[in-house]
Amino acid sequence: MFFLSLSFVQADDCGDYCTIDFELEVEVNEPNVIQLTPNRDLMYDRSYYRVDGQAQVYDAPNGNPTRIIDNGFNYVTILTVVDGWVQINSNEWIQSEFMTDTNYVNSSYTGVLLPAEGLDYPMAWILVNMYPSPAPGANPSEAFDFLPRYTRVNIYEIVVVDGEEWYMVAPQQWVHQFHVAKLRPLETIPEDVDTDIWVSINLYEQVVIAYEGTTPIFATLTSTGLPRWPTFEGTFHIYYRNPREYMSWGVVGDDYYSLEEVPWTMFFDGDIALHGTFWHDGFGYRQSHGCVNMTITDSNWLFEWSADVRDFTVEGSPDLSVHVYSSGDYDN
Repeated sequence: MFFLSLSFVQADDCGDYCTIDFELEVEVNEPNVIQLTPNRDLMYDRSYYRVDGQAQVYDAPNGNPTRIIDNGFNYVTILTVVDGWVQINSNEWIQSEFMTDTNYVNSSYTGVLLPAEGLDYPMAWILVNMYPSPAPGANPSEAFDFLPRYTRVNIYEIVVVDGEEWYMVAPQQWVHQFHVAKLRPLETIPEDVDTDIWVSINLYEQVVIAYEGTTPIFATLTSTGLPRWPTFEGTFHIYYRNPREYMSWGVVGDDYYSLEEVPWTMFFDGDIALHGTFWHDGFGYRQSHGCVNMTITDSNWLFEWSADVRDFTVEGSPDLSVHVYSSGDYDN
């Protein structure tokens, strides 16, 4: 147990400055959650390669050309590598010089199971490798322990400086709200949610939460759509599921992408889906063309957890409700 006496400057509504002193009792612990174990059997049951530039596809090594993979954001899963050639599908081969092994990008980050009794304190994930600051608004200090990206922290106190929140994560250790993703469970079920289990997607915090009724049971970081390709707010239902889905979209030379075997896909708004991601480790920041990216482990957990929500014996029974919203305003 720690007892603090804090003094800091806050220029809000008390003239040029004001000094606030208070004593705060804090018990510093890890958040009372259970982290999922990375499912390496699923993460590495395929080999993921990036296609660099435009690539000719052949029916065999040194065989006949069959098609061209255009320039774009293109990833394939491979079957074998033989003498300078990579097999991507049955009777489809590409020269190795056009391919880059990207299995190292496949993220081992995972979300957390939440306790039925609730969290001891509000929780957040650190989003950047950083040192905490000794006071709200102060510069980071190497006098404190380094906080790696994806570290989970409790939030013991919140202070507003210049209209922005600072979180106390340990005695005299503060982090700016823009450097963390805060877990903000909804206290009531949104009006249009009509399934007993459902998920929320907070675009501001980049956090997905799974609920059983009003009880949050699982939470993780996500990456939703970039400003050019937004993830739209609203309440939806999963309308199509597939453990492995081919995804392609866009204009060659601009925003074209082609992704083979995207894992654990659940479409809910047109071409927008919740799904696993093997091509980046940027969870907690917007990255996508509108889809809701998660790690392979997390997307598999969500897929399996919600697999039986639809009652096929009842006509019109809905699949999983998906509520997309934003808890704050963010800059584009």
